[in-house]
Amino acid sequence: MRKAKSVFACQGCGHHAAKWLGRCPDCGTWNSFVEEPAVAVRSGRAVPAAAQLPLPLAQVAREQDERLSTGIGELDRVLGGGIVKGSLVLIGGDPGIGKSTLLLQAVAGLSRLCHDARKAVLYVSGEESASQLRMRSDRLGVQSQDVYILTETAVELIREQATRMQPRVLVVDSIQTVFTAELASAPGSVGQVRESTAQLMTLAKSQNLPILIIGHVTKEGAIAGPRVLEHMVDTVLYFEGERHHVYRILRAVKNRFGPANEIGVFEMRQAGLVEVESPSELFLAERPLHASGSTVVASLEGSRPLLVELQALGSPSGFGTPRRVANGIDYQRMALLLAVLEKRLGLPLQEHDVYVNVVGGLHIDEPAIDLGVITAVASSLRDVPIDPELVVFGEVGLTGEVRAVGQVETRLREAAKLGFRRCVLPLANCQAPEVAGIELSGVRTVAEALQVVLQNAACGMQNAEWKRREMRSDQRPDSRSRLVRSE
Repeated sequence: MRKAKSVFACQGCGHHAAKWLGRCPDCGTWNSFVEEPAVAVRSGRAVPAAAQLPLPLAQVAREQDERLSTGIGELDRVLGGGIVKGSLVLIGGDPGIGKSTLLLQAVAGLSRLCHDARKAVLYVSGEESASQLRMRSDRLGVQSQDVYILTETAVELIREQATRMQPRVLVVDSIQTVFTAELASAPGSVGQVRESTAQLMTLAKSQNLPILIIGHVTKEGAIAGPRVLEHMVDTVLYFEGERHHVYRILRAVKNRFGPANEIGVFEMRQAGLVEVESPSELFLAERPLHASGSTVVASLEGSRPLLVELQALGSPSGFGTPRRVANGIDYQRMALLLAVLEKRLGLPLQEHDVYVNVVGGLHIDEPAIDLGVITAVASSLRDVPIDPELVVFGEVGLTGEVRAVGQVETRLREAAKLGFRRCVLPLANCQAPEVAGIELSGVRTVAEALQVVLQNAACGMQNAEWKRREMRSDQRPDSRSRLVRSE
C-alpha cells in the first residue's frame, strides 16, 4: 500500500517544507511547523462565457453607503458607523473575554432594528450546542424570533443554508472549528482556516451578505492561523482586557470602511456587556489626589480623547542592574524616556528600579504620553505630588525637546469637561484655540516641563500645609501665636 505524502506547514504564515523545521524561514516563528497531508493542486476555475469586462472607474455605479446598526453604540463606533453590507469582519480575543457574548447581543440588536424583508440573522456555532446557546441567550435577555441557530462546522453546508435563508447577517463562531471537505487536514490548520475564510469571503461578496467571524488568539497575542487571514478580511477587531477585571476594550486594528485604532469600552456584568459612555471618568475614578508618581495624561485613541492616569515608582535598587517594568506602554519607549531623564537632567536612574503602569488595563502606544511618563517618574524620585488639577501631554525627543502633537483642542475640551484647570503642553501647541476654564503652560524642553510641574506642585503642598495648620490653630486658640509662615 502506497504511503500518503505529507508536508509540514507553518501555522503562522502558511509556509510549506518537506521536513520539520525548528524556525520558519519565512516569518521567523519558532516551533510552528505541523505535519499535514499533501493536497493536490486543483485545476483553475472555468471562466464563464459571459465574463465580466473591465469598466472605467467613472462608469462604475455608486452604491448607497448604508450601514447596519447593531444597537450597540460602542460596537458601531469601532466599525465606523455600523456594519457594511458584503463585508467580512474578524473579531479576535483571549478565551473567555466576551467575544461570543458581544456578537450574540449584536445579532439581537440587528434583528430588532432591521426594516426590510431580510430580518433573519443566522448564528453558526461550532463550539457550543443549541441548548447551550439558549442558556446564554436567556442570561443575556436575548429573545428574538428572527435569530436562527445552526450548529455546523462544514463550510459547504454553512454556505448552502446561508444561500437558502438569505439572512441579514451571518455569524461564524469560530473560524478554527470550520473545515472544508476539499482538504484532508484537521480543522484549525493553516489550510483549513485559509480555505474556509476564502469561501466565506466569496459568499459575502457574491450575496452582499455581511459576515462576522470569531478567531482565537494564541499565547503570543496573534490570531491563530496564517497571517494571511488578517489580509483577507475587511475589518479586524481585537477584544482586549484582563479576565479578572470587568472592563473590556474593543479595538479596530484594520478597517477598510472606517478609521483604524478606534476603541470601544465595555463593562462585563451578569446580564452581558454594557457600554461605557465616559471612559475617562472610569479610568480616573480611583485616582489618588496627593500621591507622588501619579499624573494624568490626555491621550487619543482613534477619534476619542481619553484621560488616563499614569503611575510611576522609583525605588533604590538592591542589585547591580536596576529593574525596568512597563505595564500598558511600550518597554523600549520607556527605556528611551528614562535615558533622556538620566542624560539631560542628571537623575540617578542607574541606582533606582523604575516601574511604570497605565491604570485601568489600557495599553497606549501614542507618543503624546511621553511627557506624562517623564513627569510621573520625576515626581516619584523626588517624592513631590503633582497638582491633581493638572493634565499633561507632549512627545519627547532624544535631545530633551517637547514636540507638538495633534488634535489639541479635542484633548483640552475633554480635560476641561472633567474639571482640570491647568495643562502643560508643547509650546508649539499653544496656538490652538483656547478652551474656557483651562490654563495653558507651553514648554520647549523636559527641564522646563519639570520646573513648571514640580515647582507648582511644591507650592501647592506648602499652601495646603499652611491651610492645615490654620485649621488646627482655629481649634487651639492659644497656639495661634506660635505659627510662623515659612518662606
